[in-house]
Amino acid sequence: MPASIRSICALSVFLVALAACSEKQAETYTPRIAGGDPRQGKTAIRRHGCGACHAIPGIPGANGIVGPPLAKMARRAYVAGKLANTPENMIRWLLDPPRVNPSTAMPAMGLTESDARHIAAYLYTLE
Repeated sequence: MPASIRSICALSVFLVALAACSEKQAETYTPRIAGGDPRQGKTAIRRHGCGACHAIPGIPGANGIVGPPLAKMARRAYVAGKLANTPENMIRWLLDPPRVNPSTAMPAMGLTESDARHIAAYLYTLE
């Protein structure tokens, strides 16, 4: 086989492998939140009654229509329409929404830092 064909074949294999690798990463990426556990987040969401205002996938009875639905939260560009969607900003928002946006209808729910981390960890599973 001529060298040029071998080079084209090698390049093709490399590009296919690279594409598969990046697709796999995109499918499985969930931000790691130090001290955050999605299972505990589900429990905290139920305990704090978040589903009274929000529709939240995976939370039985969470079908509220006051606030926005939280489906695909991990893929959104912004938290609350104001902050870049990062774990730090998500936690900041959950801890004190009126401080981030004084005109928000979402009240401060009295979350602990730990609950906010767990809830954020769960919300980032919603892709």
